[in-house]
Amino acid sequence: MTEPHNPLPDTFSTAAPARKGAWWGGVALVVVLGGGFWLYSRQQPVAPAPKPIPVKLETVAVERADLEQVVNATGNVVAQDYVDVGSKVAGQIAEVDVVIGESVKAGRLLVTVAPAVQNSRIENNRATLARLKAELAGQNAQLDFAQLQFQRQTQLKAENATREESYESSRMNMYAAAARVDATNAQIQQTEAAIREDEAVQKQTRIEAPTSGTVVTLNARPGQMVAANQEALLRIADLSRMTVQVPVAEEDVTRLQKGMTAYFTTPGYPGKRWSGKLRQIMLLPTDDSGRQGKKAFYTVFFDVANPSRELMSGMSADVYFVLARAEHVPTIPRSLVAKPGMDGTQTLKVVLPDGTLEARKVKIGIRDGERAQVLAGLKEGEQVLLPANPAPATATPAPTPARQP
Repeated sequence: MTEPHNPLPDTFSTAAPARKGAWWGGVALVVVLGGGFWLYSRQQPVAPAPKPIPVKLETVAVERADLEQVVNATGNVVAQDYVDVGSKVAGQIAEVDVVIGESVKAGRLLVTVAPAVQNSRIENNRATLARLKAELAGQNAQLDFAQLQFQRQTQLKAENATREESYESSRMNMYAAAARVDATNAQIQQTEAAIREDEAVQKQTRIEAPTSGTVVTLNARPGQMVAANQEALLRIADLSRMTVQVPVAEEDVTRLQKGMTAYFTTPGYPGKRWSGKLRQIMLLPTDDSGRQGKKAFYTVFFDVANPSRELMSGMSADVYFVLARAEHVPTIPRSLVAKPGMDGTQTLKVVLPDGTLEARKVKIGIRDGERAQVLAGLKEGEQVLLPANPAPATATPAPTPARQP
């Protein structure tokens, strides 16, 4: 029986062993290369892991300081006591004996006025007085006669020897004569008063200082015509005490009270301070405020001593009304103060000596423009974290959430 013919029996049989040898050669090469790399890596130094960069905390220390809580406003210095002096007579100014800024005593001659009262008016009044007195003499005589007539009629009536009409007529004549006498006496008194007034006016040519003080205004010039009691020629003020008048806004005036301390500075004397006590708060707003929705301002007054006469009327004043004051108390910057909670405290973070953070409830007291008083929660020297800082690495980490099954 004939066997099947295999055209490539030798070729197939020789190729299989060749492929197997090549595969094992590749494996050997990979093992050799991996071992060489392992030996090389063992000989190289291992670079250390990078250390975390520490976070630098920005803090501020609790420090002791003096604090003042104030209401600030701007006002003006004015004279506290002054008097305006005018002329009591109409006429022409003859002499002016003072200048602005001069100190005067009570009774000092200030201005001399030549009166414009006409002498003829005084003479006319005197002539009228003489005529009235003459008339009075005649009326007194008539009154005496009328009284005698009435007495006679009264006796006749008692004897039933006169008529009733004659008795009543004598009585009326007596009363009329008495009335004329009274009227003339009144005219005489009026004329005498006018004469005395005119004579007093003629004597009031000297304008004298009614009080001691300093001449702060002067509106009198020689040759100037003046009217009686119609204008002030000069003002005398007591500059030993001054008043500061301050318009205060409606939201601040409710915090002020009579007797509280106030002080001010003025540009004329840099670095110098004057102080006094609040004397008065006006109950009505200033004329140009509080209308048609505008904010209302109320004028507040307090007095200051001015013995050296440094302060002058009209100077501007930067005023501070002291609401509260605390000395040598623990304080923090006012920028750390926030709105308190229901318990009156706020939370601040304190950096402990080991670098960890601790949340504290802090109670704040009075404050000024830069710092605030610490009433509770912080001690002097403790470091308070500023709000702009990131959370430091030393802070307690947040818990890792549990894995979901």
